[in-house]
Amino acid sequence: MLLTRPALPDLSINDEAVLRADKKKSFRFGRCAVGEKAIYMGGWYFDCCRYVPLANVRRIFKRVAMSKGGFTGKGVFASIPYCVVECRDGRTVVTQYRHEGQVDALLDHVRRVFPKIPTMSAAAEKKILDEKRAEEAMYRKDLGTNARATIAELEKATDFLQKRNDLVTALATASRRSWVGRLVNPSYKWVALAITLMAFAAGIWGAWVWWNGTREDGIYIALIGFAIVFLFSGARVLPTMRDNKKALAAELEKVRADMADYLAGYDAFPVPARYAHPSTLARMIRSVRMGRAESAAEAYEDMKTVLRAINSSVTVSRAEYDEITAIKPMFLLEDYR
Repeated sequence: MLLTRPALPDLSINDEAVLRADKKKSFRFGRCAVGEKAIYMGGWYFDCCRYVPLANVRRIFKRVAMSKGGFTGKGVFASIPYCVVECRDGRTVVTQYRHEGQVDALLDHVRRVFPKIPTMSAAAEKKILDEKRAEEAMYRKDLGTNARATIAELEKATDFLQKRNDLVTALATASRRSWVGRLVNPSYKWVALAITLMAFAAGIWGAWVWWNGTREDGIYIALIGFAIVFLFSGARVLPTMRDNKKALAAELEKVRADMADYLAGYDAFPVPARYAHPSTLARMIRSVRMGRAESAAEAYEDMKTVLRAINSSVTVSRAEYDEITAIKPMFLLEDYR
């Protein structure tokens, strides 16, 4: 039996064989997947268990809810990402994610394969347009020949980089994971492991005493113990083979090496491979347009200076916040070298 069901009752694909085949060859991005016929959305407990036919998708976009102390226009905070599909009748289907990079990868895929489907909410599109107009008002109108040549050079490098959005997303994700891994005290995970083991032991003991009828509250002890085990396991706070500093560093080095191999085919890429991201180049272009730099080297140093100065006391736009969260971990890992 096919687990997938329509996300909305009257938006369905009647041919189950077609749906099954489409889901099987779809591109998976964490809890959701993109096929040729439908977008497969995650539910409360299962991944890719609902679908919306592509013919009924008006737009698909990322929504970010913030934890306490979240986005206020200042600094970088923890976020809870969602993938949102807006249907043509105005209804929406939402899936919560743990990792924002997976939603970004899904949207990159949609932009490549289905360029006519908008990947921003209508409100976000309007706000970004307003912010872009305000930013353009600060651009110099009398840029010199060198500045215009630098902008052309950086735009060419951006086009080359965007041909491999998979590498770009992987580099940003690995950098963020590695930076967060450095900030987390490793002893916390071992404390969580100790608590989990004790809870597991309590669950086994509670089940045993309940089975033997020696204590009436044994079943409650067992349930509480196993609930703690599942809670800690689901929250991914336990140390694993992949979620530790050594594994995260190895993952980052591999992604950096892959990016360096790709950039080897470009003559004199303007930034080091470890910082290769369209947002890095976009901020460099902005430096030139605002008259703070003329050459790529000057724009690179100015971009780092501005990025280094952004902290919790600096107010930024939503678009700039997205840029910062994408690239700042890359520079923090290397102390802006």
